[in-house]
Amino acid sequence: MENLTDVANEERRGEKLVLSPPPLPASLSFAGEPVPLHVPDVAERLDRELLVNSYLHATTLLGMKRMQRYVPEIRAMLIENNVPEDFIYLALAESLFGHVTSPAGAAGFWQLMPDTARGYGLVVNGEVDERFHVQKATRAAIRYLTTARKRFGSWTNAAASYNRGMGGLDSALERQGVRSYYDLYLNDETSRYMFRILALKEVMGNPQKYGFELPEAQAYQPLTTRPMEVAATIADLPAFALEQGTNYKTLRLYNPWIKSYTLTVPAGQEYVLELPVKP
Repeated sequence: MENLTDVANEERRGEKLVLSPPPLPASLSFAGEPVPLHVPDVAERLDRELLVNSYLHATTLLGMKRMQRYVPEIRAMLIENNVPEDFIYLALAESLFGHVTSPAGAAGFWQLMPDTARGYGLVVNGEVDERFHVQKATRAAIRYLTTARKRFGSWTNAAASYNRGMGGLDSALERQGVRSYYDLYLNDETSRYMFRILALKEVMGNPQKYGFELPEAQAYQPLTTRPMEVAATIADLPAFALEQGTNYKTLRLYNPWIKSYTLTVPAGQEYVLELPVKP
């Protein structure tokens, strides 16, 4: 009996696989600010990132799955604080909504460095790292972006400074005598940074146009949790988790900012733990 897999493979061998580049959009904006696609190098830099992201299938699909879980809450926080929701794609470009740490030590969805995070009031120590606390880290990023917008006069420049640093972007603008990110000659990382964000916005915002289709049932749904205020130190988090009808693994997954087996709560302060809803 002929193997059906062999037949399918033979059929594929007779086909010609055709890959074609996605067309550039006629127009594009970030946070309501137009992208000058009439400038040749701007169009080519966007083209590069569109090629990368439209053919980076596994990574793009993973990002789409995670967006379903995290975007509603982050979008609401941005809107509440008058920050354009396009900054969702900055967080996506930074971390793909993964609880990751870079080789340089930046961490969380917004990839904050330890000292930067502490400067915005986040706790970063051996037991707790609030860069992994979605709400608190988002509030810190909002404060940064709001300050940068006031300093540079545009959301695009504010986004670029998130990669380059406010001082670094300010120096480049002053030295080169221009006012826009799109007019700057920059190192490769920052030169590509905004265009990765723009490409993610274009592809994720128009998935079917780029050949992506994700049934809602296959996306990661928001976690349903119950908050518990903790005002006293917990010396044994695994034992605490079992007492609450769950386990340490689930406690860590629901509270990625926990980094140890203990949780020290300073006098007069408290933490809020998210726990699974009891059946």
